[in-house]
Amino acid sequence: MKTKLAKLINVKSIVTILLTMVFCILAVRGTVSAEQFLTIFTTVIAFYFGTQYEKNKGDGD
Repeated sequence: MKTKLAKLINVKSIVTILLTMVFCILAVRGTVSAEQFLTIFTTVIAFYFGTQYEKNKGDGD
């Protein structure tokens, strides 16, 4: 359990979580339109999971 938590707390994870929270707040306030939010959020999440997939793929070889 501790190793999973340690892996979760890294720079990419923190940045992804913070960006998600910021854009959620901006969307709720109406500063960012829904289309802008969707574009940015999709890009951030795709990058995060893409790098995680490549990292895990490299570990399995």
